[in-house]
Amino acid sequence: MAAGGDGALRPLQSAMKLAHGALRLDSAQRPREAYVEYLKSIHYISQALLEEAAAAPDGAEGVTPDTPKMLKLAEQCLERAKSSVAELGKSQVKPAAPEKGPGPAPVSRHRRVFSDEGGKLSPFLPPEIFQKLQVAEAQSSKKELTPLEEASLQNQKLKAAYEARLARLNPSQALQKTSLTLSLQRQMMENLVIAKAREETLQRKMEERRLRLQEAANRRFSSSVALTPEEQEQRELYAAILEYEQDHEWPRLWKSKLRRNPADLTLVSGLFSCLLSLSSAPLIEDPPALTSSPCPPQRDSSFEDLERFLMGPEGVAPAEKKVASLPEQLKGIVKDIHNAVDRLLSLALLAFEGLNAAPAKDQCLACIEEAFFPPLWAPLLALYRSVYKAQEAALSWGMERHHNTPPADMGVPSKLLPWDSATQAPGSYPYSAAVQELRLIALESCPQRKLDCIVRALRMICECAEEYCGARESQPPAAAIGADDLLPILSYVAVRSSLPQLVSECAALEEFIHEGYLIGEEGYCLTSLQSALAFLESLPAGATAK
Repeated sequence: MAAGGDGALRPLQSAMKLAHGALRLDSAQRPREAYVEYLKSIHYISQALLEEAAAAPDGAEGVTPDTPKMLKLAEQCLERAKSSVAELGKSQVKPAAPEKGPGPAPVSRHRRVFSDEGGKLSPFLPPEIFQKLQVAEAQSSKKELTPLEEASLQNQKLKAAYEARLARLNPSQALQKTSLTLSLQRQMMENLVIAKAREETLQRKMEERRLRLQEAANRRFSSSVALTPEEQEQRELYAAILEYEQDHEWPRLWKSKLRRNPADLTLVSGLFSCLLSLSSAPLIEDPPALTSSPCPPQRDSSFEDLERFLMGPEGVAPAEKKVASLPEQLKGIVKDIHNAVDRLLSLALLAFEGLNAAPAKDQCLACIEEAFFPPLWAPLLALYRSVYKAQEAALSWGMERHHNTPPADMGVPSKLLPWDSATQAPGSYPYSAAVQELRLIALESCPQRKLDCIVRALRMICECAEEYCGARESQPPAAAIGADDLLPILSYVAVRSSLPQLVSECAALEEFIHEGYLIGEEGYCLTSLQSALAFLESLPAGATAK
């Protein structure tokens, strides 16, 4: 199936051509033709996906790598079709201007309703005038209106009341009608003049406040005129934070708490639960969103998304762009993640000076990772596993081949094995507790928690070794296990874990754990596990681990 006679194109490319044609019409202010082309694109995508699903053999999913992209394209085309319909609707409801000229006085389009009491006019308002009053009342209930907006709503009410009074006048009361019209114009003009003066005063005060806050930001940062782009951005962000605090109480309350209890790390966790959610501690009065400045006006987001989807960020169609290799893609994604985490941490430290102490800063980073990585780790690990596919295959082969190999054949000294394996429970094996700890790494989705699993596994190895050695020698030695003994034991534990993905997990942890951990116990444990995995990958066929 192809669109426009391009039989050699993939369905995705044909659908993109159709959508791109609709975009050109949309950009040329031709909503009618664009609407039709968007519908054609949606129809083509639906037909192509239906044929793919129908052609799939029994038991197959009927989904290709292009299916998510096709669905995304259909979704964007549907959004743009809705926008085109809205534009068409606006052009059709514009009323025609009445022709001017001599003639009889226009008859009111609202039929007067008489009661049974001597022909008196009914006090009920015509429906459209009542609706105007309702709309004006609903709009006036909104908060934080500018003076001009308030005046506009007030004038809408005056105009609706004016039209209601006109509806009650007899045609013979022309003089009273003229008086009402002049009175309405005078009141509306007065409202606008007063509102404009209030608006100018408000803007002047806001500008004065902005300048005061900018001076405070300048005092905190370098006063040099030659600022780097990063310093300039930090200064602007800090000024925006100060301005936000002028209208919101909760940041000042948290700052006060941090000043009173600088060593209480639970306050840091509580603060981040507020920053990263919309409803948490009772201090929150508004969603704690801190932005540097209001976003400039933009085009419809769905239109921009569709353009980027079709053309790519550099304006080149996806079919013409060079596809980066998996390692290059992984490198770029890792860089983006680091930049995002660093930016979040920098913004938190900028907004709350009490977080700049080393323990609080570490806790900030832990809180950010707890919120940032769980939804991200699964697809990130999938990319790592694609990059490290060969290494994982070699490790998987070694794990399968040596899964039932006794630990002594793996090079574990006899003194570090149970004295009598016959007394062990059925199904148990040496160092099984360490294996269970290591397997927990697959259940976590945060780098620090995964690293904790590795640390606990190595600690359990040491505890088991001391227990086995103590049982043989009647008393536990000061250090039962040495550095030379750790590698074979850890290799045996890794084999029994049956987790070839440990290669990718360790590579990701090496990239994302905090630098301070690399030189401590955590870094030593991670490096030891990587050495054991590399040793298992290098085993030739038929070899043992002695």
